[in-house]
Amino acid sequence: MSTLVAQATAENWETEVATSSDIVMVDFWAVWCGPCQMVAPVVEELAQEYQGKLKVMKLNTDEVPEVAGKFQIMSIPTILFFKGGEPVEKIVGARSKQQFKQVIDSLLAQSSATA
Repeated sequence: MSTLVAQATAENWETEVATSSDIVMVDFWAVWCGPCQMVAPVVEELAQEYQGKLKVMKLNTDEVPEVAGKFQIMSIPTILFFKGGEPVEKIVGARSKQQFKQVIDSLLAQSSATA
């Protein structure tokens, strides 16, 4: 994991996601998940491209099942986008970088329109 992608844990969830004023992208994944491994480099690239505009985190569902359960993560990879601590967008399964960018750009546009 790069320095731009933080590890989400049960301990840091409240400060990093739930009470964050930033838009937070959380990649719910597991080591054994093939599609998760395919999405990982895209998540890294997005973290770099949107540095300063978007907080990017990864949550290992095997290590933090209580958080994954709270958001009813049934399939991985699932990427949830949070705004004001609430989930506002959900992508399930491996997707192209362009599909992720469309969601992120839309959320950033909404955020700047309301700011």
